[in-house]
Amino acid sequence: MLLAMVAVAMVATLAAGMVWQQWRAVQVESAERSRTQSSWILVGALDWSRLILKEDGRAGRIDHLGEPWATPLAEARLSTFLAADRDNNADGGPEAFLSGAIADAQARYNLRNLVGEDGKVAAAEVATLGRLCVTAGLGGDLAQRLADELARSWSSRAQQASAPDAGRPVAIQRFEQLGWLGFDAGSIAGLRPFADILPTPTPVNVNTASREVLAGVLDVDLGTAERLLQIRQKSPFDSLEKLKANLPDAVKLDPKRVSMSSSYFQVSGRLRLDERVLEERSLLFRKGAGNTTEVVTIFRERRSLEAGGA
Repeated sequence: MLLAMVAVAMVATLAAGMVWQQWRAVQVESAERSRTQSSWILVGALDWSRLILKEDGRAGRIDHLGEPWATPLAEARLSTFLAADRDNNADGGPEAFLSGAIADAQARYNLRNLVGEDGKVAAAEVATLGRLCVTAGLGGDLAQRLADELARSWSSRAQQASAPDAGRPVAIQRFEQLGWLGFDAGSIAGLRPFADILPTPTPVNVNTASREVLAGVLDVDLGTAERLLQIRQKSPFDSLEKLKANLPDAVKLDPKRVSMSSSYFQVSGRLRLDERVLEERSLLFRKGAGNTTEVVTIFRERRSLEAGGA
């Protein structure tokens, strides 16, 4: 009797172990399948965004907030497309929802403008950023500190190969990396709605920029900037002459600092699949014009969340 009980206990233990191993394998396979599905859906969404921007570039190079690319995609159910069988209805497939948006990266001030090709700080750009910082409530001294640190960071790239131990800062490429240069999180967060770091110097698009950015770049008060927003809402600016006609005579316009078109765009996508949430952010670069328009991906970053904490 004792031997029989021991044998039964051993069989039950082995069976429980086998069931657990099988359950674990099913969970791993399910998670991998969800991850793969999510990844491909977001890749498709990014390709769709590239197509929208490419078609917009073929139609014309005046970019404003009334164009199709500026309309965000509200959360839409994709269960019908993910179902294994076309005859399955939406209720029978996995719960998948996609949302996203395309934003003009040149609606913000590009910190890359602070440093010239010679590696020196551009005084006029520091003044522009200083006005923007004051408007954002961050203090004008932040602009000079940013310019000095970024100049050291970017000038060090060519020198690090010959003197890697010289204590120079890392050449940063993204706005979020400003913390590497010693700037506190509060300053970075306060400046984030108005500034960015793009791969190359760029002008600000006056058809998409906020009133704070317009006031800083054009050196006008917030009231004038607000009036420009109201004017462009009815009729986007299509030339510097049209913009100049709505500005004080003392304001001088430089096509290297302001424009009506954009080349860099940020694409954000969010996929909610069952209990998992996957978010992706990409930077796209549009080049060429007309039938030669191309849209390439500069970078992509992705993070996974739990649906309950998203």
